[in-house]
Amino acid sequence: MVKSGTWVSIRSTILEAGNRAANIPEDTANVPLDMWVKGYLVQDCDLGGLATVHTVTGRVETGVLEEVQPTTVVNYGDFVPEVLQIGVTVRKILFGGGCNG
Repeated sequence: MVKSGTWVSIRSTILEAGNRAANIPEDTANVPLDMWVKGYLVQDCDLGGLATVHTVTGRVETGVLEEVQPTTVVNYGDFVPEVLQIGVTVRKILFGGGCNG
């Protein structure tokens, strides 16, 4: 049981697959349009249950409770060796040295 006032993430379906716009790609049209919202849980709820949250912007949203105390995960993509070399080169130009690279 997740207690009221806990920071959580919920998911709700905005449009079912059959109701999506006609001009979107087929692979997109074949899945529902879902919305994920983070906020403070309004009432105690079990994970996977229907929950209502109060967001930091003052909105009230309802959906399936998916995650307790969600974190923001940032990924800037795969490692690119050339980008790393740019930093080494810039340090050499600006400061006359840098990492061995």
